[in-house]
Amino acid sequence: MSELLQTYISAWPGIWLVDTGRYLLAAGLMAAILALFWRVGLARRKLQARRATSRDVRREILASLRSALVFSLLGTAVFVAARQGWVTLYKGFDRAGPLYFVLSLAVMLVAHDTYFYWTHRAMHHRRLFRFFHRTHHLSRTPTPWAAYSFSVPEAIVQGAFVPLFVAFVPMHALAIFVFVVIQIMRNVMGHAGSEVHPAGFGPGRWLGWNNTTTHHDLHHETGRYNYGLYFRWWDKFMGTEHPDYRRKFEAVVAPAQPVAAEVRS
Repeated sequence: MSELLQTYISAWPGIWLVDTGRYLLAAGLMAAILALFWRVGLARRKLQARRATSRDVRREILASLRSALVFSLLGTAVFVAARQGWVTLYKGFDRAGPLYFVLSLAVMLVAHDTYFYWTHRAMHHRRLFRFFHRTHHLSRTPTPWAAYSFSVPEAIVQGAFVPLFVAFVPMHALAIFVFVVIQIMRNVMGHAGSEVHPAGFGPGRWLGWNNTTTHHDLHHETGRYNYGLYFRWWDKFMGTEHPDYRRKFEAVVAPAQPVAAEVRS
């Protein structure tokens, strides 16, 4: 057995546990938040009348665990490549300072949003949809557990971003960790089924350039529009944002109007 294969096999179980654990932790945390705050506001922010069934949730979890396995296989390849010096993943700040850390992480997020928008939109092509993306859209009313509910081909496409990016951009190991945490948290928020973002994330507000739960939920509900992951930029630029997004977001985050007390004579 070659040294490379031995390195791969010895590293893979730990990486698989991390990839699986971050999915379970993030989706479980979001599900717990929804349960805890359902009666004190999130029920009013529910985006679809339909409710996901237990069968839907089981399908989402099983598909997501399979995707985590695919991600771990790709992540282990990155680990081996870094050990061999084929890509640069460094620790400490001797090689590059904190400013590079922040800038490289920001570039990675913007690049990932671009990668996600165009691959996602491509997978909606009628000749590609069934093979790549149909599994994810079985969740018409998604739950946080749908975050990684992909077919194997789509999981490979989604998981390929990190290897492709680090092949060209040296990254601090901690920046990669922060990236995957942001990615999974934004993903489970997008599939929460109730709007979890405050009003400041609405169109025209100071954080309105970010996607929200409403934004991605409309994608699942309609099967089109709103292809971005983190930001609205590509959807706005390419004219693929749902025309009713602003109205629906503002309607769901608007504070409940108090009912006027009945005047008794």
